[in-house]
Amino acid sequence: MSGFSTARLKMVDGQVRTNDVTDRRILDAMLMVPREAFVPADRQALAYLDLDLDVSEGAAKRFLIKPQLTGKLLQAAEIGEGDNVLVVGCATGYLAALTAKLARQVTATECDSALAAKAKDTLAALGLANVTCKAAACTEGDASAAPYDVIILNGAAEVTPAALLEQLKEGGRLVGVSAESHPPRAMIVTHIHGEFGRRTLFDAAAPVLPGLERAAAFVF
Repeated sequence: MSGFSTARLKMVDGQVRTNDVTDRRILDAMLMVPREAFVPADRQALAYLDLDLDVSEGAAKRFLIKPQLTGKLLQAAEIGEGDNVLVVGCATGYLAALTAKLARQVTATECDSALAAKAKDTLAALGLANVTCKAAACTEGDASAAPYDVIILNGAAEVTPAALLEQLKEGGRLVGVSAESHPPRAMIVTHIHGEFGRRTLFDAAAPVLPGLERAAAFVF
């Protein structure tokens, strides 16, 4: 077993399973998808650590969220094999790759066009033909492939992502970290009978996605 394969197994057994992720499909996906492939070469040694991993190469910071949080959000989303899913702020595409193992079709968006291109190339190299990766603002989603059964945020939001909620189908759900108040918490928003209901899942923290930051307040 290679060093990365061993690290991947330790990540699943030591970080993901121990945080109550029990869905066999998610565990299998995390064992199969090489997280190091989504990390710059000089940071691949960090690929399986329990941290939000900076994968940016420009001024704007972009991250892969912690493996244990990734697994817990995927489990909360209850993605079905026939689902159409949107991954927002995919960075280099790791969360999109995992989601592609669970869903029928995945659309992934990333606001950094260079990272979006890297994500597209890496996903294609892994043979994940059911993922489409596009450069788009995190606030926009992708209405062309909507409505979605599931929308997953690869990070936190300090404001309600109204445009994303409008892309949920009836019965759909959005999962991510809400940092609208403190402490931040993982949330699920469901679209039922034209209304949106919110439910807290667990305490969690993640980097805020670009465009979903709280507007700076005036201080006298």
